[in-house]
Amino acid sequence: MQKSGSDNVPFIISIGITLAIGGVASFFTISQISSWYIYLHKPSFNPPNWLFGPVWTALYIAIGIAAALVWQRRQQAAHFTTACRIYVLQLVLNFSWSIVFFGMHQIGAALAVIMALLVCIIINIVAFGKISKAAAWLLVPYLAWVSFATLLNFSIYVLNK
Repeated sequence: MQKSGSDNVPFIISIGITLAIGGVASFFTISQISSWYIYLHKPSFNPPNWLFGPVWTALYIAIGIAAALVWQRRQQAAHFTTACRIYVLQLVLNFSWSIVFFGMHQIGAALAVIMALLVCIIINIVAFGKISKAAAWLLVPYLAWVSFATLLNFSIYVLNK
């Protein structure tokens, strides 16, 4: 049995949303790389600036796929509404971090945002796991990267106090 084109709609919409969030957030980020971020003291483990774009793009695609997998199972998922709320909250926190860190230059406040994001991602993984194990696993690289980003944010905060 062939799948219809409408089976792809959740994937197109979910990936589109996450990539759009990343694209808008990059508006606050890109202009600050060479005018503000470059002058901050950073730890020795700070990755090269060119790495962030490809990593975030891959993560946003995985996040979108995870959301689409959950969306496809919404009819048989008792926890769908809760999972959606948690998912939206982590997207808001994800987007907010770029504004707070790069847009407002508030490294300490950004640290609070990213720590809340980290907790929310963990809760999101658990919520998605009740609906789709694959969706939950797709968020694990996101958790790993945001864990690293939290350490990086903390280190930058300490080095620039």
